[in-house]
Amino acid sequence: MGLCFSRGDRSTAKRRQSRRITNHSAAGDGGVGSNRWSRIRSSRKEENIIHERALAAAILFQQQLQNGGGTAAFDRSTSLRYPTGNSKRNQALPRSSSSRARSLTDPLLQPHQLVNQFCPRRDGFLLSAQQAFRPFNQSIRPRRAAEAKIIRLANEVNELKGIGDIKIENLETNHFVLVHGGGFGAWCWYKTIALLEEAGYKVTAVDLTGSGIHSFDTNSITSLSQYVKPLTDILEKLTDGEKVILVGHDFGGACISYAMELFPSKVSKAVFLAAAMLSSGQSALDMFSEKGSYVFDSVFLLGSGFLYANGNNQSPTGIDFDKSLLRDLLFNQSPSKDVALASVSMRPIPFSPVLEKLSLSEPNHGSVRRFYIETLEDNAIPVVVQESMVNKSPPERVFHLKGADHAPFFSKPQALHKHLVEISRIP
Repeated sequence: MGLCFSRGDRSTAKRRQSRRITNHSAAGDGGVGSNRWSRIRSSRKEENIIHERALAAAILFQQQLQNGGGTAAFDRSTSLRYPTGNSKRNQALPRSSSSRARSLTDPLLQPHQLVNQFCPRRDGFLLSAQQAFRPFNQSIRPRRAAEAKIIRLANEVNELKGIGDIKIENLETNHFVLVHGGGFGAWCWYKTIALLEEAGYKVTAVDLTGSGIHSFDTNSITSLSQYVKPLTDILEKLTDGEKVILVGHDFGGACISYAMELFPSKVSKAVFLAAAMLSSGQSALDMFSEKGSYVFDSVFLLGSGFLYANGNNQSPTGIDFDKSLLRDLLFNQSPSKDVALASVSMRPIPFSPVLEKLSLSEPNHGSVRRFYIETLEDNAIPVVVQESMVNKSPPERVFHLKGADHAPFFSKPQALHKHLVEISRIP
């Protein structure tokens, strides 16, 4: 059967076609802004491609240098593998593995992972960006911001790890001894331990008597020397000339002061982290009773946290925090998982060491370089109390941790790590 069209149908078709053309051209006239955004997106895409190519070129160049220089044998990287002279002319060229479509199982590496994996190291340390890419920069000078990101990327990795151009073995000591606060244990330093060890430092986290996994009964501790014995044992076993950096948190500050008095020649530096930095003749209780201390208000005044292992008519033997107060008192900025860890790991604080007044001398304790790290969101030992201790016995330098609660190893582990590494580098 044939199809018949009337004149009316033709005119209708023409009008419809004309309307579509008109609409299309109108859309074209009104799409100038759309084309401009398309060009901007295209430009950004080109910058990303340049960034990726520059990063890949730098990595391949450094691999070539590590392999002894010369022409790199790109066995599986070239787009085509050309046959040798002995092969047949008509032999089909093998397909390169680079033409294989990406599988969902292929790993997707972030730029910092590429830098960590492929950037050269010297004596075990990641080279700085200027060292790692110097040959590359001399031959291909970066002219665009996307290429300059390579240098910034390597520098950020080095700054985070605290390595830079300084070799750790050239420091006076690369050994940190971490001393926990009251109720805590070596477990609280797990983030700091990982960061420092990754940066090449040696780290020892000690469990004081009756703390962490130490099996002694907290209520049976009667003196500061008994409480600090695990720390003094470590220092006593150090060889002649071997030194460490002591880091004391909370009541651990009084503990490292006691150790500094006994072993001044074995302590390179002492770092007080939101800690009791006491003067001679002062006790930790004196510090906790300072105006503004939440610990004194919630424990010592209310008395709800005292333990009486020898009977209610005797002096308290320990202090145990109410678990419901932990978040507001100690961990107001910390992740929930760390608060949960602390709630099942914290043990009572022995009371007798808190009452004991320190006897510190200038030739011993005073000869050790001291540094203080303030925690600015601390509810347990507020900044006003920390600054009061700093003003009474000024240390060599004071550092500040913004957004850190009383447990900066939980709330600000990266910033804390950076300060510890910086202190270790101070000549």
